Amino acid sequence: MSRGPKAVPLELSEAELTELRRLLRRRGVGQALAQRIRVVLACAEPGATNRGVAEALGVSRQTVATWRGRFAERRLEGLVDAPRSGAPRTIGDAAVERLVALTLEEAPRNATHWSTRAMARRTGMSQTAVSRVWRAFGLRPHRAETFKLSSDPAFVEKVRDVVGLYLAPPDRALVLCVDEKPQIQAAQGTAPPFPLRPGQAERRTHGYRRHGTVDLFAALDVKAGTVIGACKGRRRAVEFRAFLDQVEAAVPADLDVHLVLDNLKTHKTRLVHEWLVKRPRFHLHFTPTSASWLNLVECWFALLSRRRLQRGAFTGTDDLEAAILAYIAETNADPKPFIWTKTADDILASVARFCQRTSNSAH
Repeated sequence: MSRGPKAVPLELSEAELTELRRLLRRRGVGQALAQRIRVVLACAEPGATNRGVAEALGVSRQTVATWRGRFAERRLEGLVDAPRSGAPRTIGDAAVERLVALTLEEAPRNATHWSTRAMARRTGMSQTAVSRVWRAFGLRPHRAETFKLSSDPAFVEKVRDVVGLYLAPPDRALVLCVDEKPQIQAAQGTAPPFPLRPGQAERRTHGYRRHGTVDLFAALDVKAGTVIGACKGRRRAVEFRAFLDQVEAAVPADLDVHLVLDNLKTHKTRLVHEWLVKRPRFHLHFTPTSASWLNLVECWFALLSRRRLQRGAFTGTDDLEAAILAYIAETNADPKPFIWTKTADDILASVARFCQRTSNSAH
């Protein structure tokens, strides 16, 4: 003899059947909701019993009866959990406001910034409550970032010049971002690393042996994403001019070449000037001082460091140079250009807003 609640008759309209199947196929649907939908769809089959559906889906008969009854009573809304009252709040809005104001406007007496424990002692709250409030308002007193504003008197003109090259390059011309990455160390750990394993990151010894350094000269083709690179022992005007010869040999002779550079004095020596005078198709565009973020080759340097240099082990400068040149070859085999999206007006407006928020910026 069957025991338990009697199965509630369940019939689905075409619209409900379509909506339930759509929800079940949706990628972000939760597992709990997906199970309830499967229960309802199974119960809508002719002759379906609670026991049969429970055995087919691997759930209890009570679960089937619960969601079958809720859907029959409230249809689709019945599949959503009812709001839970929970425990009443013990921290009022005034206490939260006071905590936030203290975090933003005051500093602890014997420290430069607040910790959860120090703020808990100051406000009389628990450390957990302080942490929850800080997370809710996006406050992280333990974090600090740095910034540097350019003092270049021609900042606006240089930003417009460089960004204009990125967004609207001249016809029949190449735009190359050129810079040097100096003093790359050929370093090797004093002990082999412990490899990655489940539950533990790769571990490396703090000690290392230096086997010399290499200076990398690189020119990034903004449109194509390819890189011209050369490793040198030093970073002088002589080496920079030799690299310009390499760039000239690598680019088509019928195109103008626009080079985006920083204000390093090596780029402005008489030796380089005489080289440029003899090659009128080469044009230099300098980024503002303290604004290397305008040079797109810095993005490629960051990838090189993160993917190949930071955790590499090199027995000498030849080994390091081979690794760098191999990475350049891989970049050129499958180039992925960096896409500049900000206009000069957007950048200048952002800098203006930042200067207004920064007291005594003198900008």
